[in-house]
Amino acid sequence: MTRKYDYLVIGSGIAGMSFALKVAGKGRVALVCKTTLDEANTALAQGGVASVTNLEVDNFDKHIEDTMIAGDHLSDIDAVTKVVTEAPGQIRQLIEWGVNFDKKEDGTFDLHREGGHSEFRILHHADNTGYEIQQSLIKAVKSHPEIDVFENHFAIEIITQHHLGKIVTRRTPDITCYGAYVLTPGGEVDTFLSRVTLMATGGVGAVYQTTTNPLVATGDGIAMVYRAKGTVKDMEFIQFHPTALFHPGDRPSFLITEAMRGYGGVLRNLKGEEFMHKYDPRLSLAPRDIVARAIDSEMKQYGDDHVYLDVTHKDPEETRRHFPNIYRKCLELGIDITKDYIPVAPAAHYLCGGIKVDGNAQSSINRLYAVGECSCTGLHGGNRLASNSLIEAVVYADAAARHAIENAPHYELRDDIPAWNDEGTRHPEEMVLITQSIKEVNQIMGTYVGIVRSNLRLDRAWNRLDILYEETERLFKESKASREICELRNIINVGYLIMRQAKERKESRGLHYTVDYPPVK
Repeated sequence: MTRKYDYLVIGSGIAGMSFALKVAGKGRVALVCKTTLDEANTALAQGGVASVTNLEVDNFDKHIEDTMIAGDHLSDIDAVTKVVTEAPGQIRQLIEWGVNFDKKEDGTFDLHREGGHSEFRILHHADNTGYEIQQSLIKAVKSHPEIDVFENHFAIEIITQHHLGKIVTRRTPDITCYGAYVLTPGGEVDTFLSRVTLMATGGVGAVYQTTTNPLVATGDGIAMVYRAKGTVKDMEFIQFHPTALFHPGDRPSFLITEAMRGYGGVLRNLKGEEFMHKYDPRLSLAPRDIVARAIDSEMKQYGDDHVYLDVTHKDPEETRRHFPNIYRKCLELGIDITKDYIPVAPAAHYLCGGIKVDGNAQSSINRLYAVGECSCTGLHGGNRLASNSLIEAVVYADAAARHAIENAPHYELRDDIPAWNDEGTRHPEEMVLITQSIKEVNQIMGTYVGIVRSNLRLDRAWNRLDILYEETERLFKESKASREICELRNIINVGYLIMRQAKERKESRGLHYTVDYPPVK
């Protein structure tokens, strides 16, 4: 089946839905998500949204400086300035869509402070801010008559000149996106044609065994754009959240928000000793990359598989009020956070790189935009400053929407796109081949391409992944399209990009730390 739309949105987090809402008045919109609207990284974002709102003590310059420092001065200053200065306006837009941020009795925002921030500037909704935003946007999307939602639909490939029989390389100057091939719940592959396509597929956490991301975060958009010869950048910068709840068997890991350290939480080793003074003068409020490496060092030094986060010295009632979901989750496991230390360990959390885009969120492929975690705007540089990601998503979704609305009327819908060709393929005889390969990728990435790297580890990972790549490409060509084989293919592509760009960076900067190139003191 062929479907035609003005705007095709692939992904249903804050980035995809806010773009869809902004362009919907100017044309028909298809919103494609591979599971349901509820399942996205946005819904798991506990901490909040960073924006300068208290002008008595805070200003744009401070937020810009904090972002540049956290990014190890690899951030693009234009991107940083854009996000920081446009943030307040987008906060107002979120409130208009029904998002409720916590306020004090006097009506002002109840602001949190997180690691790397010099001021209290994090707007939040208790400790489930992302969920509050996600539910508000879902309600707005479902009620909009110009948006068609396609749940449990999986985008396989974007459509370019390649599918018209033309040779496309990374040097081709005018690669153009005409839509995407999308796998339906019934196993058929539909052709979605569009004037404009937006990639908002989220991150890559599921490439790793231990992650805070939902397991749908398999880097699909990045892999699709890479295969279409688009530009992908800064993939070596994988942020490991320092404090995921340590509970073996949980995948994804439950996130213990950074706001808990901003609240006064203290990191301790299994002896009960505070250890961050050995690593950074900011102690537990140091940026995430420093804290994650410090925890990793403590665990390796003592042979432990976790450390502790301690908030037992804080007022119990205040702790329960600020962090109700964390309190409830830990209590289910027999941990009363007002009395007991919380066992935590780092987990793959956020990708700072992705599909390279400009200030309008345009990728290197014509008519294709990318927004949210799958994109690389330049904001994060070598390391994301806490709570900058949700606001980046809405700021760039707004930029993409304005640019797309202006240009979409000039783009034609192609009528010569061939249907998906699966002639001669069959269903895989043994699904275990796919599931076992996924486990192998997770193990390779966690063992060799984690918080601390080396040339030897990267080379070993490269060789092992290369074998899986050859096996998987052969299986993909022989098999009918399925979500499982496509996700395996995507995580292998993403793993390759992380390794290759890590090998190319001959220094320790931001989240990329290698023992072969120790940081300059």
